[in-house]
Amino acid sequence: MTYKEVKIWIKVLVLILAVPFFSSCDDEEDELVGNWVELSDFDGLPRADAAGFVIGSKAYIGTGYDGDEFHTDFWEYDPARNSWTQKADFPGTARSQAVAFNSDTKGFIGTGWDGKYRLKDFYQYDPASNVWSPIAEFGGPARRSAVAMSINNKGYVGAGDSVAYFKDFWEYDPSSDIWTKISSIGGSKRNSAVTFVISGKGYVAGGFDNGDYLNDMWRYDPTTDTWDKMRPIANVSNETYDDDYTTIKGTGKVGFTINGKGYLATGGQTTGIEVWEYDPATDLWSEKSNFEGTTRSDAVGFAIGNRGYVTMGKSSSYYFDDIWAFDPDAEMNEDD
Repeated sequence: MTYKEVKIWIKVLVLILAVPFFSSCDDEEDELVGNWVELSDFDGLPRADAAGFVIGSKAYIGTGYDGDEFHTDFWEYDPARNSWTQKADFPGTARSQAVAFNSDTKGFIGTGWDGKYRLKDFYQYDPASNVWSPIAEFGGPARRSAVAMSINNKGYVGAGDSVAYFKDFWEYDPSSDIWTKISSIGGSKRNSAVTFVISGKGYVAGGFDNGDYLNDMWRYDPTTDTWDKMRPIANVSNETYDDDYTTIKGTGKVGFTINGKGYLATGGQTTGIEVWEYDPATDLWSEKSNFEGTTRSDAVGFAIGNRGYVTMGKSSSYYFDDIWAFDPDAEMNEDD
């Protein structure tokens, strides 16, 4: 064999040996997408289990518990100015674990826990006048750790716990100040579930009941008053689509909607930093970049425009006052 032929064979051998290496590179998982940016800290005291809603381009957050005291202070967050402004105090008993929803022009907060009693009173907030007004009490029994959704200028409140857990749901119509019982959610009773709304339909996922974390998700259509069961949020099938569904279920999560997709963040059963994106067109979940703040549960989540926000919350006995914005389509940047 000539020297030239030896060189050719060496090149061929190198290429053959390199194939597994390049194949392994191709098989590596793609980096998760989504970027978190820390913003201006909440001006009030750190806390968890607060309640909030969005009206227009601003978020409104209040109540909550800081490990020592329940609160009634109430704040407006303006993402355009990245600033907090204190508003008129919530007029009800200081509380945590309340729920909130909104119409186009008003916000509503009610139910919850004052350290001794579960509550059922409700109040309306008008941001134009900075005035609170009492409205009709919640139609069902008093409770805490319920869930709420805003759909077509009406509020939907259900689940939660008192002496026992609940699965009932109620619709509130601000135009008539009337609560109407609607169909109960399918599956188990539950507390500490999580919600988001996409295209006029409400989604309720997870929660806790009978000593177990629930892995079901249900979609409510107010036009037909029906609940549809969606795919479970855990790896329970023999197919591959849910093989990575290891951290979706749990309690203490926040939910919000951006550009027609639902997002769940923080909380759960593990580290409290996982973020998942739900596509209603396929009924499938995909993992996004982890929350870049400190691990936490029982925070407040909301969306304005093309960004989601997570603020406050707790980790064990530590309570937070930071706020983070999430862009689901941006590459992760740990330095911003």
